Amino acid sequence: MSLDSDVIVDRRRIRRKLTFWRVAAAVVAMAAVVGVGVIVAGGRSSLSTVGSIARVNIEGLIRSDQDRVEALERLEKSQAAAVIVHINSPGGTTAGSEQLYDALMRLKAKKPLVVVVEGLAASGGYITAIAADHIIAQQSSLVGSIGVLFQFPNVTELLKTVGVKVEEVKSSPLKAAPNGYEPTSPEARAAIDALVKDSYAWFRGLVKERRGMDDALLDKVADGRVFTGRQAVELKLVDQLGDEKTAVAWLVQEKKIKSGLPVRDYKLNPRFGDLTFLRTAASITLDAFGLSGIARRVEQAGLIQAVDRFGMDGMLALWQPAGSN
Repeated sequence: MSLDSDVIVDRRRIRRKLTFWRVAAAVVAMAAVVGVGVIVAGGRSSLSTVGSIARVNIEGLIRSDQDRVEALERLEKSQAAAVIVHINSPGGTTAGSEQLYDALMRLKAKKPLVVVVEGLAASGGYITAIAADHIIAQQSSLVGSIGVLFQFPNVTELLKTVGVKVEEVKSSPLKAAPNGYEPTSPEARAAIDALVKDSYAWFRGLVKERRGMDDALLDKVADGRVFTGRQAVELKLVDQLGDEKTAVAWLVQEKKIKSGLPVRDYKLNPRFGDLTFLRTAASITLDAFGLSGIARRVEQAGLIQAVDRFGMDGMLALWQPAGSN
């Protein structure tokens, strides 16, 4: 009986030691992951720009992003000699495009800035591009799509087919109009039309001012279509055909940037990245305590957040080829 008691005590002692070392190992792993994340995400961009030209990439759909604005503000204060902005974007929301344009305009006031259009700078992507005083595009790049879009689905006929009726009580006829559950009234359509026309006038005015166009040329390029890089040069939408080497040569010649400086990537992620390393550290710790189910949820949270970022609300300055919906 005494022997059994001793065995039980020894097992408990061993179990406590194992728990201690598991927790210690988890804490060390978490500290290591966080430390590496801070060094890589927080210091990489700022250190990489010292004595170099910063390369900024704007890709995909553009929407409001305060983290991006703050990253560009840090770039203003960095020791980068100049900035090359690579754009490959069909546009996005008008508000997000305006926010990015304003941030680049502030950056341009502090450092020489040139834009290189990769495959596409359309709609909001072109709003972004004209923040620069010099725009370079490849011959086959697509540029332009100057216009504003407001889209909404209308499922009125579908609801009739399935026998569903949506009822509502609202304070005024134009509240939450159009809503997609009933035919759009002439008043609602006129209100949306006024919003689109006002935003379009702002877009046109921006292009006219930044690209130095007269009304005749502006009317020609602002009908919503895209142009190739070759066409865009003739229409004053871009200044030059070329690539990043062309941009560097322009900075050296026109902005007196020292020749031979390396071009290094500047990340527009938050200072601590997308916090993936924190989620990883939390997952390791939870798994160490046997809470693997919760750990999986922590990892999945990052994916859910990433998917949610593709929501596009409000008016769009977005190029969509026919049949892409």
